[in-house]
Amino acid sequence: MNNGKLLVFSAPSGSGKTTIVRHLLAQPDLNLEFSISCTTREPRGEEVHGKDYYFISWDEFKKHIKAEDFVEWEEVYTDNFYGTLKAEVERIWALGKHVIFDIDVAGGLRIKSKFPNETLAVFVKPPSVDELKRRLKQRSTESEDKINMRIAKASVELATAPQFDTIIKNYDLDVAKEDAYKLVKDFISK
Repeated sequence: MNNGKLLVFSAPSGSGKTTIVRHLLAQPDLNLEFSISCTTREPRGEEVHGKDYYFISWDEFKKHIKAEDFVEWEEVYTDNFYGTLKAEVERIWALGKHVIFDIDVAGGLRIKSKFPNETLAVFVKPPSVDELKRRLKQRSTESEDKINMRIAKASVELATAPQFDTIIKNYDLDVAKEDAYKLVKDFISK
């Protein structure tokens, strides 16, 4: 596996990484394609199979693990597994594009360790944990228990920020989008 660049965006849920990734995907000069992850969880809200995630069974996920089909995989939350198929990265590179990931911190760091020269690992830092909680509640896609679980996990994830190549502070979304654009443009130009 090689060819294009790998652009990893990781952060706690509610940090704005998905919004930033969508903004970058809308910039034609960056030549990016979204890496669709596999997950064993159920779709939320308007999520679509094959666009947002590949929603697969736990048995199918286990078969992929056994066959070593994943670039990375992780049990992000209890019984909710996520992973990136090697075939997905190869599909995007075959299109002549760079791969952009919206991925949990463990998976993002795993990709960076496997492809250190091809990967730019970006951590999106939220203004505060209180702001994260407000954003998650505003989504109205999860129960209070799920939100509390995500907030508890956020503290652990925030501690990993220094392991990434760079940190974007998402205190102002427009500034964060511009910072992300400049970082990616510079990295893919190398």
